[in-house]
Amino acid sequence: MEEELKCPVCGSLFREPIILPCSHNVCLPCARTIAVQTPDGEQHLPQPLLHSRGSGLPAGAAASPSPDPEAAPGPACGGGSGGAASGPGGGAGGGGGDHADKLSLYSETDSGYGSYTPSLKSPNGVRVLPMVPAPPGSSAAAARGAACSSLASSSSAITCPQCHRSASLDHRGLRGFRRNRLLEAIVQRHQQARGAQAAAAPALATCQLCDRTPPAPAAALCEQCDVLYCAACQLKCHPSRGPFAKHRLVQPPPPPPPAEAASASPSPSPSPGAAQGAPSAGGGCRSPGGTSSGATGGGAARKFPTCPEHELENYSMYCVGCRTPVCYLCLEEGRHAQHEVKPLGAMWKQHKAQLSQALNGVSDKAKEAKEFLVQLKNILQQIQENGLDYEACLVAQCDALVDALTRQKAKLLTKVTKEREHKLKMVWDQINHCTLKLRQSTGLMEYCLEVIKENDPAGFLQISDALIKRVQVSQEQWVKGALEPKVSAEFDLTLDSEPLLQAIHQLDFIQMKCRVPPGPLLQLEKCCTRNNSVTLAWRLPPFTHSPVDGYILELDDGDGGQFREVYVGKETLCTIDGLHFNSTYNARVKAFNSSGVGPYSKTVVLQTSDVAWFTFDPNSGHRDIILSNDNQTATCSSYDDRVVLGTAAFSKGVHYWELHVDRYDNHPDPAFGVARASVVKDMMLGKDDKAWAMYVDNNRSWFMHCNSHTNRTEGGVCKGATVGVLLDLTQHTLTFFINGQQQGPTAFSHVDGVFMPALSLNRNVQVTLHTGLDVPTNLGRPKLAGN
Repeated sequence: MEEELKCPVCGSLFREPIILPCSHNVCLPCARTIAVQTPDGEQHLPQPLLHSRGSGLPAGAAASPSPDPEAAPGPACGGGSGGAASGPGGGAGGGGGDHADKLSLYSETDSGYGSYTPSLKSPNGVRVLPMVPAPPGSSAAAARGAACSSLASSSSAITCPQCHRSASLDHRGLRGFRRNRLLEAIVQRHQQARGAQAAAAPALATCQLCDRTPPAPAAALCEQCDVLYCAACQLKCHPSRGPFAKHRLVQPPPPPPPAEAASASPSPSPSPGAAQGAPSAGGGCRSPGGTSSGATGGGAARKFPTCPEHELENYSMYCVGCRTPVCYLCLEEGRHAQHEVKPLGAMWKQHKAQLSQALNGVSDKAKEAKEFLVQLKNILQQIQENGLDYEACLVAQCDALVDALTRQKAKLLTKVTKEREHKLKMVWDQINHCTLKLRQSTGLMEYCLEVIKENDPAGFLQISDALIKRVQVSQEQWVKGALEPKVSAEFDLTLDSEPLLQAIHQLDFIQMKCRVPPGPLLQLEKCCTRNNSVTLAWRLPPFTHSPVDGYILELDDGDGGQFREVYVGKETLCTIDGLHFNSTYNARVKAFNSSGVGPYSKTVVLQTSDVAWFTFDPNSGHRDIILSNDNQTATCSSYDDRVVLGTAAFSKGVHYWELHVDRYDNHPDPAFGVARASVVKDMMLGKDDKAWAMYVDNNRSWFMHCNSHTNRTEGGVCKGATVGVLLDLTQHTLTFFINGQQQGPTAFSHVDGVFMPALSLNRNVQVTLHTGLDVPTNLGRPKLAGN
């Protein structure tokens, strides 16, 4: 986690960190050193543009100093750990056509950062502000204040050292950026924990790699390796070249004096006045300690930040548009008056939940990465063992061919060695790359967990969006294939010793013949069923190097019969429609290439739905049919009867669905039933040989097929009536019901084949479909049919 707590400019732990508009952090002393001024030869912006974003102040007011509790003069680079220093005043910004982006930095709707055009006077466009010399007789603090005031007295900008985005400073200078008090608290806790460990360490630092007893005194400490070296071990194990050339060696830390060790013990909480402490007057940079401004002592209560626009008000709300905490005065009179705001506590909890959820994904990837590293190390051992086996086999074969194979033996050994070295290099490169990513992810996880422990809603919300994005980006780094070895531990080489002695000078390695692919692995978490369709997914086993030309998916008939091919292709995901409801299917898959067909995968058992869930099909209905309510309600725009079908097809089992009459005007004759997919759709259902239906008016009903009317039955429908359709493909019958009573005898017998729910109606009728119903067992007796 310590990498997350280091400033990207100085490389040390953060000292008085501020949050840049791009959400990155930088030390306040470092921010003073990387601030740049507009080159002198550039034109200045008009004076009215020099005002704080969204402050609404005129140009004259922008130049006036504003009180700031954190405006105590602080040191420039190399100063103490005092408060954020920035002098009052407002300067003129650069103008002209080349600075259109810079003009937008002063608008209320801009993000607050942009791209700064480099000056022709400076090759890299960066000017580090020099230290302002102190006037004769003035103090060092006054000189530092003058340096900070120069940032606000002229048009200045600061470039983020991480994303290289530039942000212009307003009249408040660096004070316009918020202090990251949450990060300050975490840094202080980290320092206290490290100090406690140092207090428990031996009085004299010793080398951690010495073989002698006792170890020699340490002469250097590597900040990157975090290892102590004596002079001999440093030359032997940590030379200043190669990968270690960029490592920084420093003097080992001195043993803590007794006074500091005693101060590290628990002590009573300091008073509020002592917690605020005065800035250090020393010349060296100090990390925020128990007396630094804004830092929390071991037992002192933390000072919660106040609104920079209204110093006496605490944050109470969160502006959704600006993504920042605000006070109630900002809502009444500030620029957030018309913005959407939410309670600070609610947004705090919401962002904590989002960060925790994102951390779960990174944690899973970190676990996979650790397992992957173990796997790579096993591959290293296997490569070593397999390489030795191949070398031994090669030597045995070459010795059998005596003198004629001597020169070829050397060549073949060289090839094996090169192959082994290539594999080892590939695996080591992958180990180093994965280790680096894992260390970064682990450090980010520890830092985020520390942030979540904090109870400062405002401080948390200031950095939560950036942390959530970083965690999501960290999770996306583990892309598909990142945790798969790039090489195999197997050596796909063999030696053919059969040729005659006269062909010995042509002896060389030959590639093994292409193998048939192994059996695929079914991905059970992606296999599913929906209604009468099943979806299957599969993949090849890891470390498979045999080429695959395609896959063959086989499915049985749902009754334990013979398997049949249902898909042949290169895809690894397939959906099969049109299966039987309430049936159990067995599926398996195999791969093939030019060498042949591989073995089958394990068989997976899939159960289709007991009952059918379907709607009206907008693609199969007549163009005059009007569907609504997620395609569950149907009517018609024509006075003629039009047909619409359902989205399900039945060939097996017992199925029941109902249609509720929502509107019934002028005594029309709607028809309900089943049909083939090729039914005629511009006339009443049942008039052709592709449909079996019951049409009904307000008094009676008839069954109709092939335009043949049979079994007239008294009793019709009206608004609010319910028509039930029972399709029994086990008994091969079709029966109709009205309001729970069977309408006439069994309408049709010897019904066999594939059927789809069907309906015909005109503009005087509107019905709603109800599906997913169990077959009713308490339906009334059938009404007697008339003549």
